[in-house]
Amino acid sequence: MYKKLLVLCAVIILSAHHADAAVGTTAVSASPSPPFKDPATGIEMVYVKGGCYKMGNAFPENKEDFPEELPVHEVCVDDFYLGKYEVTQGQWKKIMGSNPSEESSCGENCPVQNVSWNDVQGFISRLNSLSGGSKYRLPTEAEFEYAARSGGKNERYSGGNDVDSVAWYNENSDNKLHPVGTKAPNGLGIYDMAGSVWEWTNDWYGSNYYSSSPRNNPAGPDSGVDRVVRGGCVTGEAYNMRTARRNGYTPDTRRPSLGFRLLRTL
Repeated sequence: MYKKLLVLCAVIILSAHHADAAVGTTAVSASPSPPFKDPATGIEMVYVKGGCYKMGNAFPENKEDFPEELPVHEVCVDDFYLGKYEVTQGQWKKIMGSNPSEESSCGENCPVQNVSWNDVQGFISRLNSLSGGSKYRLPTEAEFEYAARSGGKNERYSGGNDVDSVAWYNENSDNKLHPVGTKAPNGLGIYDMAGSVWEWTNDWYGSNYYSSSPRNNPAGPDSGVDRVVRGGCVTGEAYNMRTARRNGYTPDTRRPSLGFRLLRTL
């Protein structure tokens, strides 16, 4: 069972029994492969070399509060491209014709917000039509965490253990959006995977999914009520910025705290 806190980027706190798991990582360095830039939107994509890592909460001080982040388990993901930045308001407008963001005054280089998972599927469908294929989608939860952790490193936040250097959150954001890419990138050269806006992933949310997750390219439960979001947002506390943090909303939920970034398959 979970409850949503009364803040714009509500978090899910789940109660469940768990056992601690051993932690290890198989980290990778930033790939020398060339980046990709979508011609229709200008979305920049970073090549992420796949690999295996220990997914879940490796930091003992948080384990009792967030059992849904356990057990720590080995996961392997294939190579993919991931957005260097969150999809911006200007990029959304190029494809969809209007800007749904509550903070549109932030500018076209700020992350698009107030978009539901269903809205994002419409954006992806149009973008794939323009590109003549079906290569764009949302990242899975496992792909997101792997990329956020600079290729599977044991990082508390995306890019290291200093939240202020990598994330816009409640203690440094003035509770408002900021343009993408204005904090330090992680080890793969990807920005804002901590803070800014919660980012939709492709997976259904399952509080006990980690106990039965397959090792290779896990894609979440077959069904559910909520879709997983990751990364935290500008009104959230530091614990929500952690790379292991999991949250979920129904696919039709629109909030100022919700945005996304794209994955492009090879």
